[in-house]
Amino acid sequence: MKAIFTILILISNWTSFSQSAEVVGDYKLILGSEGKNELLEYKLTLSQDGTFLFHYYSNIKTGIPPTVNKYGKGKWTIENNVVSFFSDKQKDSSDKFNLDFTNTKARFITKSPRDKTDQIIKTRLKFLKSDIPWMNRIELLKI
Repeated sequence: MKAIFTILILISNWTSFSQSAEVVGDYKLILGSEGKNELLEYKLTLSQDGTFLFHYYSNIKTGIPPTVNKYGKGKWTIENNVVSFFSDKQKDSSDKFNLDFTNTKARFITKSPRDKTDQIIKTRLKFLKSDIPWMNRIELLKI
């Protein structure tokens, strides 16, 4: 009985590790272009150690100010394909890292290994909920 219980625990740990290994990496979204006077760029890096770095860049010629850089960092976890982000105000907040990702959730979307069709599904993170208003419904593609 102990052996079966131990095997079940090892299998559950192995599947949760493999799920987080799939999520780890760089995600990016670019909207607009430099030539059209509007550029929005989102970049998110999820590290294996459970930390993340986020950079938002906008270059809108008619904006005040025309160029904006915003940064965020903190920790992330995944459960049932939902990535949760957390920022510690004491450790992760500074003049540079001023975005608070606490209460932010994103769905990890990828093609199921059981899906044998030719359908192409790009691996991405779709932000479902965030206290940062412009992050809601943003989809970042894995690069």
